[in-house]
Amino acid sequence: MVLVASEPLLEIRRMDAFFAELGRTVAARWKAENFSIGAFPGIAQAVLEERPPSEHVDLAELVREFLLDDEQPFQTSSGFGQPELIAYDDPRFYIQILVWLEGTTDIHQHEFSGAFHVLAGSSIHSHFEFRNPQSISAHFRVGELKMKDIRLLETGSTVPIISGRDYIHALFHLDMPSISVVIRTHHDPGTGPQYTYLPPHIAVDPNHHDALTTRRKQLLDMLERVDDPAYADLVLEMIEELDFERGFFILQNGIGPLKNLGAWEETLAAFQRKHGALAAGVAPTLEEIVRRDGIAAFRASVTEAEHRFFLALLLNVPTRAEFLDLVAQRYPGEATETILRWAEELTETSDFGTSILDAEFPGEAEVAIEEQPIALLAALRYLLEDEGDAPANLELFRAALARSSLRPLVS
Repeated sequence: MVLVASEPLLEIRRMDAFFAELGRTVAARWKAENFSIGAFPGIAQAVLEERPPSEHVDLAELVREFLLDDEQPFQTSSGFGQPELIAYDDPRFYIQILVWLEGTTDIHQHEFSGAFHVLAGSSIHSHFEFRNPQSISAHFRVGELKMKDIRLLETGSTVPIISGRDYIHALFHLDMPSISVVIRTHHDPGTGPQYTYLPPHIAVDPNHHDALTTRRKQLLDMLERVDDPAYADLVLEMIEELDFERGFFILQNGIGPLKNLGAWEETLAAFQRKHGALAAGVAPTLEEIVRRDGIAAFRASVTEAEHRFFLALLLNVPTRAEFLDLVAQRYPGEATETILRWAEELTETSDFGTSILDAEFPGEAEVAIEEQPIALLAALRYLLEDEGDAPANLELFRAALARSSLRPLVS
């Protein structure tokens, strides 16, 4: 996507004039509603739909004007966006332009309200609810995070933002760049903390920083890096003494090293003994964090647009039916065949075996290396289509795929 014109523009249409008009319209309509917080998302959405930035904003002109004209609204020091540009500022709300290159948001809620519009690119938008919440502290909750719906947002889409716990969502940006225009309040009182959700069971306040826990994690990291033999025993002692919240973050920090040392099960069991039923959701949450981090790492090295879309679905879509539906929306043809093509293109074979991303060929199947790609893809095909004759060692393949980032395809 080319954003900046290669030749200087002879006549630059003022982009700030468009956003000023947008802002004045929002302000007038909101004033007519006595600045009701509840009315603001609907007003912002309606204005964006009536005057869609995707149809009225020339990106090359916008970038050029922002770079060359000093007369811009006050810019925040926010690290949100890559970058964030403030296009209009009012004492009660503002309009921001968010550019995303690699960005995918955490699952989160907001302390502000408004609406956003896809100016360029596309995203997968997921909407959740957090059932049976239980507060452990003012900054940490346990419950059940469930997806309510998921949809593909193309250029021109507009979505309201509702502040508070009734609107939990995440965005996975598919194109580079993806650009959003957001009309939002500065802050809606009483709607915090702005929790980040760790599926399937934990919610944390990302703005709360426990300096002692941070330093302890750093010290443990140092011990792990120098192969200190006391590392695993020290973590175990900490888990047996710490409260639930601090213990969770120490487990999260140490899951990789503890697994490598063969000490994970013992340490997790100590946490579960200490906290009882409250700890039931911790293990699946930590395993999901590992899975999601793995997919994000793959995405950093994958440049093919179709493969990035595949990774986006693996990260965000929980069921096979929803997966197939979203593939069909974006790409013509049989969704199953498209997925199998992607899987084949991402299959790698070395002297150590065959894998599709992190789905490793099960060694127990005892298949010659040169035949492993065909066997693994045949098993994936059967599990996707659920018809025909089951291949040999199906349950071994099912287990291997279920342990990997391909899990949604076999669930």
